[in-house]
Amino acid sequence: MKARIKVTLKNGVLDPQGKAIENALSALGFDGVDDVRQGKYLELDIAETDEACARTRVEEMCEKLLANTVIENYDIELEAS
Repeated sequence: MKARIKVTLKNGVLDPQGKAIENALSALGFDGVDDVRQGKYLELDIAETDEACARTRVEEMCEKLLANTVIENYDIELEAS
């Protein structure tokens, strides 16, 4: 099973990388771009066929390592391989 995970900063958490991207886009002439937020995207191949079990395992991975749940949210998408 393939797991796709998007990790983003929670609302209200400052995003200096997003601000740097916003400023760079403006400097390159891309006007009208505001409030850039950056995050990370991960893909995992999980040796699991049961979707509920796979989701539980991936949630555990996110809680323990892949996301800092104090300041980040994560979203999981599963697809059968």
